[in-house]
This record gives sequence, structure tokens and C-alpha cells, in this order.
Amino acid sequence: MEGIVAQVKSLAEGVDEATHNSILQSLRDLYLSLETRQDTMQRISYAHLEPILVEVGLDLNLFNILVESQTPLTIAQLCDRTGAASDLLGRILRYLASVGAVKETGEDTFTANNTIKHLIQTKYQDITSPVNTPLQKAFNTELPGFLWAQTEPDVFRHFNRFMMAQHADMPHWLDLYPIEQRCQGIAPEQVLFVDVGGGIGHQCIALKERLPTFKNKVILQDLDVVVTQAIKHEGVETMAHDFLQLQPIKGSRFYYMRNIMHDYPEEKAVIILKNLISALGPDSVILIDDMVLPGSGIHFHATQIDITMMTTLASHERTITQWYALMEKAGLKIKQIYTYNTRYDSVLECVPAE
Repeated sequence: MEGIVAQVKSLAEGVDEATHNSILQSLRDLYLSLETRQDTMQRISYAHLEPILVEVGLDLNLFNILVESQTPLTIAQLCDRTGAASDLLGRILRYLASVGAVKETGEDTFTANNTIKHLIQTKYQDITSPVNTPLQKAFNTELPGFLWAQTEPDVFRHFNRFMMAQHADMPHWLDLYPIEQRCQGIAPEQVLFVDVGGGIGHQCIALKERLPTFKNKVILQDLDVVVTQAIKHEGVETMAHDFLQLQPIKGSRFYYMRNIMHDYPEEKAVIILKNLISALGPDSVILIDDMVLPGSGIHFHATQIDITMMTTLASHERTITQWYALMEKAGLKIKQIYTYNTRYDSVLECVPAE
């Protein structure tokens, strides 16, 4: 691959404008021809983020600072020069690096690249309140994102369709997590699986189909407005429950949450986790199904979603370091992380800290 890249760069050196444009178009056509359906959906759905985040970089004078520096700068150094909050600035920089607007030279370290030199020319703080995000200003509402969406039937319908489509044709968590092994020794009366905030039941159904011989209870929990629409499936019980309240089902082998943690900032996430800890039995585990981002080199698919979560829900796609920090705040420890696809979707197997 490096040889092919070097050859293309060599071809582009010293050519006229028409040839240069032809090379760029050929490379774009090649990229598009290699896209999967998921790639195409992600590129189009999140295309609006790039000009917005470039504008943020301009407002912060970020590009000038990087161009003028003789060496790469850390997030801490850039915070000192921009006045922006560390966590917010790190997320912005990781996104800009993933789309090629800046260059990432190491964990939390960035420098200028060719693109940034074409862009150079408010003081930002972290977005931590779900009722004080760009979504409220854009749609003139005081409601948090999820509640606002429920007042807009078309938006809510499209959202639910997107949630179903975004994982289509991708590996499933049950393909990697050793569920059969972890079910060994379960007592006949013990609840097997509680899907906390599980929507209309896709994960419960997948579990029942994977473990057809287990007769233990499988329970789908969500708000009443959601579980009334749940898919009917033999062996799956439904229960109206708000996970911001204490968990009523005690001692289940598994408490599972898919894409719940990334909807909430730290304070709320800790509350949700502690509400589960109070229900755990001696052999219970919490399974958190969410993205676990690496410390550097994050793909733009993930940073696009991270910025969207921040601007609509004041929430996070978390790095592995941030996951460990969150678990420590909640009183949990991570036994193991099972990353089951290339977009960082992972199952964090968690138990109470000793």
C-alpha cells in the first residue's frame, strides 16, 4: 500500500491543473467504488459536521496556533493557548484529525498538515447539560434531545429506523462474547438476562435464538411508551422501567445496556450504573455494549458520532481511558473488553470493584 501511495504522489508532482484534477477525481472515484453500504450512509449522514468543526477551529484560532508552532502540541498546550476546555478540545481535535484537517502525531498530540494551511485565519467550554446544547437552540426547545424527538413523530420514526439500519450486516456482540460459558451454573429460578433500556427487544430476541435450551427469564425493560411497541417473542417478558431509578430485578446473571452510556454525560452515567449495582447478585455481571475508542488514530466514523452525541445530548463516545475512569467513579471494575467489529463496538464486562 505504501508503494502505491508513493507512486500516486510521484505522478501528481509538477503536473498541470487539469492533470492534477484528473488524479483527484480518479482517487475519489476509487474511494467511492470501495465504499460499503455502511460507509456510504455514514459519509452522507454526517457530512455536515466537517464544515461546522472547521469553523470551530477557526473561531479558536486553532489552525494558526498549529501552523506557527515548530513542534507538535499537546491538548494541554492547546488549551492554554485557546482557553477551551480540555475534554471538549480533545474531541474536536480527534475529529479534525480523523477527517484530515489536522495531523495527529501521538496520543493527545497534534500538528499542522497541508490541509490546515488552507484554513488558517469565543472561548469554548465542555457541553455537559442535555438541555443546553446546540439542539435546543436549533429547534427552539427546552426539552432534552430524546424527549424532544418524541414530540416530533417524523423525527422519532426516522431515528428508530436509523438505529435499526446502522448495525445492519455487521458482526453481533453475541458472535464474540462467550455467552454460553458465562451461563454455566445458573439456577433454574435465576433471571438470565435483563436488557436495560432495550427498545423494542431486538437483543432479547437475538439472545433467545442463541440460547434456545435456556428457559430462564429474559426481560426487556424500557419506558412504557417504548415497551408497548415491543416485538412479541416467546420467552421474552416486558417491563416498564426508567433506568434512572433503582433496578427492580434482583440477582440476574446479566444486566445488558446497548448504546445507553453514550447517551449520557458523566454525572447521569454514574447514577445509571449505581442503580444497577444495587441489584447485583454474587454471580451477576453488567454488560455495556458501546464504542470503546482507542487513545489515538480514531476513525472518522466514530468521531462523527461523538460530535453528534455532544451537540445533541451533551454526551460522549468514550476512549478506553475514559471508560476506566467512569467505571471507577461508579464503583465498578472492567473484567474484560470484547471488541466485536471494526467500528469499535465492544462489550465491557463489569463487576463491582473489590
